[in-house]
Amino acid sequence: MSEEIEGKEEFVELAESAKDKSLSENGATEKAIETIPDDGRAWYVVHCYSGYENKVRHSIEQRIETMNMQDKIFDVVVPTEEEIEIKDGKRRTVERRVFPGYILVQMLLNEDSWYVVRNTPGVTGFVGMGNEPTPLRQDEVDKIMNRMEAEAPKVKFDFQIGEKVRIGTGPFADFIGTVSEIDQDRAKVRVMVSFFGRETPVELDFLNVEKI
Repeated sequence: MSEEIEGKEEFVELAESAKDKSLSENGATEKAIETIPDDGRAWYVVHCYSGYENKVRHSIEQRIETMNMQDKIFDVVVPTEEEIEIKDGKRRTVERRVFPGYILVQMLLNEDSWYVVRNTPGVTGFVGMGNEPTPLRQDEVDKIMNRMEAEAPKVKFDFQIGEKVRIGTGPFADFIGTVSEIDQDRAKVRVMVSFFGRETPVELDFLNVEKI
């Protein structure tokens, strides 16, 4: 499954949970209503074309300014996180969209603010039941923001358990082995190497192995 599909499913699940048990025939349930603070502003999930998140954010910000909606629409966020990508023994830090195809908008929801956001080029709709946008709960917003502010970047690697890799350093340099265990938190991989007829486990940093 691709990262984009995984991110989309994760964000849809998170956003949909704000509705709790669904909307009643007469409108939002009490749980959904409780997600809106006393001042009326809340965070809403907006769906847009994948790959155009930053462009859509910029367009919304421009429309806020030109249409004088600063007192109705307060913030537009594309959820991202830093990720350390390790490929072919090389390491680089990249910024990855957490939920491709989705952005967050903090706003006072009324007909005017809804119109400004909904009719922005690239926006395909709000996440909600029918035509009713559903606000995120504060704990869901906190979870997303905390993920964006995490000090330790996630580590992405291009090998899997059972695959063959080449060791790039140490006494087993240039040996070919099989990945038997991956510890993403420690950025370590255990490789089984055939040495004098025996399978020997070798623990290495992600940087020190290369997929073949």
